[in-house]
Amino acid sequence: MSAPRAASPVLDRLRIGSAPDSWGVWFPDDEQQVPWQRFLDEVAEAGYEWIELGPYGYLPIDPAALREETSRRGLKVSAGTIFTSMHHGPSVWDKTWTHVFEVASLTQAMGAKHLVVIPSFWRDDKTAEIIESPELTVEQWKHLTTGMERLGKRVRDEFGLDIVVHPHADTHIDTEEHVERFLDVTDSDLVNLCLDTGHYAYCGGDSVKLIRTYGERIGYLHLKQVDPDILSDVVAKGTPFGPAVQQGVMCEPPLGVPALPPVLEAAQELNVDLFAIVEQDMYPCPPDQPFPIAQRTRRFLRSCGA
Repeated sequence: MSAPRAASPVLDRLRIGSAPDSWGVWFPDDEQQVPWQRFLDEVAEAGYEWIELGPYGYLPIDPAALREETSRRGLKVSAGTIFTSMHHGPSVWDKTWTHVFEVASLTQAMGAKHLVVIPSFWRDDKTAEIIESPELTVEQWKHLTTGMERLGKRVRDEFGLDIVVHPHADTHIDTEEHVERFLDVTDSDLVNLCLDTGHYAYCGGDSVKLIRTYGERIGYLHLKQVDPDILSDVVAKGTPFGPAVQQGVMCEPPLGVPALPPVLEAAQELNVDLFAIVEQDMYPCPPDQPFPIAQRTRRFLRSCGA
């Protein structure tokens, strides 16, 4: 007689959601993406309560219209997302703030408390052409860190939002070395981290180790996995992130790495309320592909106790 299966832990500090990214949405408007109405219908039907705004302009940007569309589907917004290039220094501040103001205004109006900040890519996001050095100079690192702190303070003061910086493949905050360097020199009162488990694994990092070492800096989670076999090929060939996604490097759980139960349990042990938003990069993808994956992923996370 086999031993009884251990019960899953109760992960009651984690608020599970999903995002337009899991429906193959990378751009505000793109003919290869599903209409926003379909995303909202399917994310709700798949069993998620929380969503992110995704690329600004994909979902309606009028707060009253968006509140009506989300509330009638039982959905709430956890965060907005912005892209920044703070390493270029103060010269980009005004242009950055114009974009941040739009996204933060909508994020605040939807009752969310977080702004996910993604550093700009050193490759073109459509052509994958290298457009600047993957490594920053000392001066650029200083611009990056002080710029993020300035952004964090102003976003908090004007909108009451917390910024969470998202380490991301093909950006300057990617590997364990870069992430730790960034955290070590930024003020935890102004800047914390959105840990994306897939991107961190893609860049060689250990999410459980990061949570246990820098737990007080983990302000938000993106749940994602990579296919280790495809990743090995990507690393060996130096494949850019966009084409790697088209190869299927980001896969649905529990088929990839990192294993999510230890990550979720480490996050629960922080004993703070955390959003844990599913993101499976699939741009572009057939329109009928995301929904069944979203349903299976939600069932899997429930089986983990989340």
